[in-house]
Order: sequence, then C-alpha cells, then structure tokens
Amino acid sequence: MQRYIEKYLLPIAMVVGISFHSSISILAPATPYLLAVMLFFTYARISWRDIRMTQFHYMLLAIQYIGSALVYAIVRPFNEILAQAAMICILAPTATSAPVVSGILGGSVSATAAYSIMSNLSVAFIAPVYLSIIGHTGQSVPFLTAFGYIFLKVMPTLILPFLLALALERISPAVHKKIRSAQIVSFYVWAVALTIVIANVTNFVITEFDGNFRLEILIAIVAAIICLLQFFLGRKIGNRHHMTIAGGQGMGQKNTILAIWLTQTYLNPIASLGPGMYVIWQNVVNSWQIWKKKRAEEINQIE
Repeated sequence: MQRYIEKYLLPIAMVVGISFHSSISILAPATPYLLAVMLFFTYARISWRDIRMTQFHYMLLAIQYIGSALVYAIVRPFNEILAQAAMICILAPTATSAPVVSGILGGSVSATAAYSIMSNLSVAFIAPVYLSIIGHTGQSVPFLTAFGYIFLKVMPTLILPFLLALALERISPAVHKKIRSAQIVSFYVWAVALTIVIANVTNFVITEFDGNFRLEILIAIVAAIICLLQFFLGRKIGNRHHMTIAGGQGMGQKNTILAIWLTQTYLNPIASLGPGMYVIWQNVVNSWQIWKKKRAEEINQIE
C-alpha cells in the first residue's frame, strides 16, 4: 500500500489542489509552518559532524546562486516579471523531500540530505540580498532595511528547525533517533503543502486573469526549460562524482513552496507562476522517475 501511495501521491496532490483551489487556498498562511516541519525532519536526518562539503556540493551551490543571477540579468531586458520567475526557479534551494525521493530512486540519501541542508541554510542569507535588490529596485526603501526585514522573516522558517534538530540530538537522542527513522513523514507533509501551494497558484491565476495568457505561457515554458536543464546538469555533475541521482534531485528538485512564498511576499506576485509551474514540471519528472523505478522493481520480482 505504501509503495502505491509513494507512486501516485504527487499527481493526486496536484489534481486535488487544482480541483478544490478555492477552498484549499485559504490554508496558504500555513505554508511557512509546513515548511518548518519539513525542514525539521530533513535536518534531523543528519548531524552537523556528518556534513562534508565536497566539490560536488560547491558546483551545485555555484549554479544555484551565480546561475540565478546570470539568468535574471539576461532575461530582465525582455521582461522584468519573466526574469524574476526564471531567477527564483534557480535560486530556490533543494526541496526538503529530495532526500526521500532520492532514497526511493536508489540514490545517496546522505549526499542529497547534506546538500539540502546547506542549500536551505545558505539561502536564508543569500535570498534576502537578491530579494532586497530586485524587489525594491526604484523604490526609496534602503537596502539594509529591506534586507533586515526579509532576513528576519525568512530566518525562523529556515534556521530555527535546524537549531531545534541539533538541540534535540543533544537533549534527547532517543527521540531524535525516532524522528530520523520517520523521514517518510516529511514526504506526506510535502504532499499536503504541495496541495495547498498548487491551490493557491491556481486561485491566483484565475483571480488575476486578464484575458491574455501570453506572459503566463512564456513563464510556463521557461520554467519547464529550467526544470529539465537543472535535472540534466545535476545528473551530469553527479555522474562525475558517482552520485547521479543525488545530483539530479539536488539540483532539479526545488523547494518551490518556499520559492512561491518568497515571490508572492517580496517580488511581483505574478512571478510566482514560475515556481508554481515548476512544481508541476518537477513533479511530472519525479512521478515518472518513481513510476519507472517501481515498475522495474515489479518486473524484477516477477522474473
């Protein structure tokens, strides 16, 4: 039964979110709390001493931060909103569920979890810089004021779960061990959060519809291209370090829930369609990968 749920939970979450968007979207304020819970379970998987940054991780981080800035600079002359959407799809850290999916696919859980931790922790400091510059261009709000405001809003969601996980490991190792062994919980929490996010994006598109889908279609196409490129580049980089699956999931599977929250809060809300569409594309890729993996296992069992 669990194998069946893992196989079809993500498509079901997306369908439910779209079908009942008006009712489910009112739960959007719960998003930061769900993010914190997901991060807590992910952080509990690995202790700080287990995190070893390698060339593999540095290459992924370089693409996440330098790549997002370059893409924004390239696309901005054509359309500011499209540039913001493209940028946030790359800037977004690795999904908290990436280690779980990586494990399901037979990849290195520890390598994916280590990168997920560093990706999410570092974005707490880097994202406020990007958002302060981009979100307040042409406005009178001082950069340091904007940075401080965003940082204080983002930090509890990203940093506090990490500190709690470290504290729990020291205070109650037994409880910490139980949480480490219950990582599948983060997968189900992710499904709930995904349902809410999809509903919120769907509701936003319908509410803000102006009769012209040109920009929305462009954002969807760009999000699809970026999604496929990141999975491809991640697997290529990972293959060089014998971590093909970890590289693909680390770079391609994004914390789009966080990306949508940041975009709708600090950038042009329409740009949130970027990570909103990325949710769909990455989960199409993940669903196909999981289906393919489970199908191969079923064939092997028959043989």
